[in-house]
Amino acid sequence: MSVQETSPPAGSLLAEYATRDAYYTDCFETHLEGDVPLSAFITAFYTQPLFRAERLVLRVAARAPSTDADVAALAAGEATRFAVWQVEGRKDDEILLKDRSGRTCSWLQVAPGTLRFGSVVVPVAGRGGTLTLGPVFHSLLGAHKVYSRALLSGAARKLR
Repeated sequence: MSVQETSPPAGSLLAEYATRDAYYTDCFETHLEGDVPLSAFITAFYTQPLFRAERLVLRVAARAPSTDADVAALAAGEATRFAVWQVEGRKDDEILLKDRSGRTCSWLQVAPGTLRFGSVVVPVAGRGGTLTLGPVFHSLLGAHKVYSRALLSGAARKLR
């Protein structure tokens, strides 16, 4: 299964961040046969084995437990919070979640035959007031991209 890095789609919740000065955004996509509802993508994404491991880390390290029932409520539009995230925006085909620190966002979108996953990293004022993402972000960017591709691929496999 192929996952490509691409530009955020125009008009998407992610695209709004891509135009902001010093913000980091990325967007990955993969293709499936047929259409997938957003609720099914959310469920597959957050209940796949790789993300279950992240949920375990969040439960222990961030004291932010989550269950499959929490995922189901988020997918159904019945919840605005999930683990460390809060829904920042939602449309019929996409959802944007901001973490409680306000520094990162996660984004999921469905389109005909396509699944997309993206991230936002919000800059902070560095020395002299210049906006920066910081050295930790830059040192982890390669790993973040590998992980993002693996998450999207895992969700797509689960939906097949």
